[in-house]
Amino acid sequence: MQIVEKFLQEGRKRRKTDYEKAINCNSSSVILLNRNTTFSSVDKMKVQPGVSKSKKAQQKDPHMISSMGTMRIGPEFKSRISEHEGKILALATRDVVTLPPTATIMDAIRIMTERRFRRIPITNAGTRRLEGVVTSVDIIDFLGGGKKNLLIENRFKGNLLAAINEEVRQIMETDIPYLHEQADFKDAVSMMIERRTGGLPIVNNDMQVIAIFTERNAIELMGGLVTNRTVDEYMTESVRMVSTDTPIGQAAKVMVENKLRRLPVVKDGIFAGIITSSDIIHFLGRGDAFSKLTTGNIHEALDQPVGSIVSKELIWTVPGTDLGKAMEIMLEKKIGSLPVLENGVLRGIITERDLLKSLNEPQ
Repeated sequence: MQIVEKFLQEGRKRRKTDYEKAINCNSSSVILLNRNTTFSSVDKMKVQPGVSKSKKAQQKDPHMISSMGTMRIGPEFKSRISEHEGKILALATRDVVTLPPTATIMDAIRIMTERRFRRIPITNAGTRRLEGVVTSVDIIDFLGGGKKNLLIENRFKGNLLAAINEEVRQIMETDIPYLHEQADFKDAVSMMIERRTGGLPIVNNDMQVIAIFTERNAIELMGGLVTNRTVDEYMTESVRMVSTDTPIGQAAKVMVENKLRRLPVVKDGIFAGIITSSDIIHFLGRGDAFSKLTTGNIHEALDQPVGSIVSKELIWTVPGTDLGKAMEIMLEKKIGSLPVLENGVLRGIITERDLLKSLNEPQ
């Protein structure tokens, strides 16, 4: 197990070095643009051909990151996966943060914001046994995206300040998948895909949480390796989008109803960024939402446009990019997805879950 952990540490260092070198390369795999744009209303929701930067113009962009020349030829895709069978704890995150059921929803929001988590296991304060999990999607469901919002509307009459001090047990999920510490890597990946979850608590024989295994942990295995598989083979092509003037609350509803964690954002048919469930959580955790309140009603905050919180740094890739490179970029930039553009047209989106599916397929 120590050998595996040492291998992973060395791999992360190499990926960091490779990524820094890639910034100076001249290709069109990924483009980063720093935008200082004030978003206005949007009428069109469909990305139109030819409305973004031309391919020629993109090739001159000084912020391009290459998908070629920096990837190391390591173990085969199949052999790298088989190396880690039965070693889930060596790949999982040991520094796991938990909350008791009596913690407030605001406690969960603060931790997710400060630690950039998307999920927190909920454990009994006395026995430390696993009782549930609260995710960023559970919180946006509670804030207005879905059925859990009834708690705010019925009990607190829409008062956000009162509602976020409710106990987290009110919105946590209790029917959750988890792993035992002896779990196999392939079983973990299969369970995550089958249950459509981005993370699995790992428990000991007493059901105490000792680690957590996430999609991010899984793709760390492949980041920077040549897989001979491309993003367009695995990306999601039918993509739901919102406009920059869509209210945050409406975007939250789209996420919850369609079981999505992120949505591409467009302005006049042009790709303008991505909004995630975590962005909405951070909007609350940083206190930005509360500055919009005058009466305390949640709608004052969630009626703000998506464009006000979408990241100003745009990161995307193109068809033909190797999955290993896409994984590496997502790891280095700490993002969970990459839009796939071709000549400025949004063709699809590749996510951590899509990458996870590639690990689960026969080699």
